Order: sequence, then C-alpha cells, then structure tokens
Amino acid sequence: MKRLVCISKTPDTTAQISFSADGKTFNSAGVQYILNPYDEWYALVRAVELKEKQGGTVTVLNVGLAENDQIIRKALAIGGDDAIRVNVDPKSALFTAKQIAEVAQSGGYEVVFCGKETIDYNASEVGAMVAEFLDVPFISYATHLEMDGQTATITRDIEGGSEVVEVVAPFVVSAAKGMAEQRIPNMRGIMMAKNKPLKVVPPVPFDDPVQVVQFSLPPAKQGVKMVSPEDMDELVRLLHEEAKVI
Repeated sequence: MKRLVCISKTPDTTAQISFSADGKTFNSAGVQYILNPYDEWYALVRAVELKEKQGGTVTVLNVGLAENDQIIRKALAIGGDDAIRVNVDPKSALFTAKQIAEVAQSGGYEVVFCGKETIDYNASEVGAMVAEFLDVPFISYATHLEMDGQTATITRDIEGGSEVVEVVAPFVVSAAKGMAEQRIPNMRGIMMAKNKPLKVVPPVPFDDPVQVVQFSLPPAKQGVKMVSPEDMDELVRLLHEEAKVI
C-alpha cells in the first residue's frame, strides 16, 4: 500500500508572533520553526507503524520552499521512505490542498494522512479539501486506525463521544490525539534520512480565489482584579458593570 503523509512547518509554540506594518504578511524574523505536531506525532507515526506491520511505503509531502527541507528530513528520520516537496510558498489552504491532491492522484497513493490541523492557523481545512479534489471519502479527527487489506476501521471523535466507521481505500484521514505515540528520531534514522530521496516538483497552475486581506493580533489581556471573598457587593458590581461575556 502506498501511503502519503502531508506535513507542515509551523512556528514553535513559544514564538513571539508579529506581522508586517501593512498587516498582510507574517513576520518570520527570529522565529524558530518546527514540524507541525499533529502531522508528526499522529499522522506520520501511524503511517509508519502500519508500514512496519503490513508493508508498503510512506511518502512525506510538503508544500513549501527550500527552507522546509529540515523538517522534511526529520520526517524521513522518523520513518518516511522518501519525500516530495512542491516548490512554492502557499498562500491559502485551498491552494495547498490542490497541490497535495495533484501529487496524490498522479502518484496513485491509496491513503492520504494529515494532522487534524496546524498549530498556527488551527483551521482543519486541508484534509477535507484534498478529499474533495480527489473525490474520495474523508474521515476527520481520527483517534485510532486499523487496516485489513484495503479496508480501514477508524475511530473518530464526535460531540460527546466517539464513532467507529469502516472505509475502503482510497481515502483521506486527519489524525488527532490518540492515533499514535510520539517517536523521537534515533541516530540511525537521522543518518539514513540524509540519503533518502527528496524530490522537488513545481506547483500545478491554480487560480487561487483566496487572498489575505489582513492579519491582526488579538486584544491584549486585561489585568486581573482581585476581590475579597468578604466583599460580595463589589464582586456583583464588577460582574454587572465591567465583566464582558465573550
């Protein structure tokens, strides 16, 4: 079975976020980037586990520029067999999904894995868009996946509980917490990753209807007011006059 794992580069969770003066671009100066945790810990690791158990291959796919090669090599060190990078700076989830779908279709991949979301945009859009472009089923927020031949049994989170579904490949799945356990690349994996194939391909033409109008930071947090437990009148006054319901 041919498995395709989509990975993204995201700012480290401790990075200080800022934007350009016109608010149209992210200011990357001094920002440390990491492999998106949902892609790494859950989607990639589960794909590698299935390969180790049942055979087949795992290809890592990233849509981005050459500076993303470092995170791609980390994914290869974890267990990917080879990698593809679509050489373009994506401006929207729709554009990214189109590029992924083109690679998945032309390469004949049977299962496309992605994390449930990236930790920078938190949009959970790409997986569903890829499935739509490919006209295949999409299962979101998967917490467990087992394969029996071409049939997958998948547990996914739903409101107030979980749901178990069966789907026949090809399909797209987004992985959430519980799908797998994080793997730390060992020295052997790191050394092997240096020699694994990384193919760079141009993007397919796509008239992207999405454009960034403006980025903005959330309002600064207000100071905390401490109220004595003996002064309930003051607490009630503050709740009525100053508290804001969000």
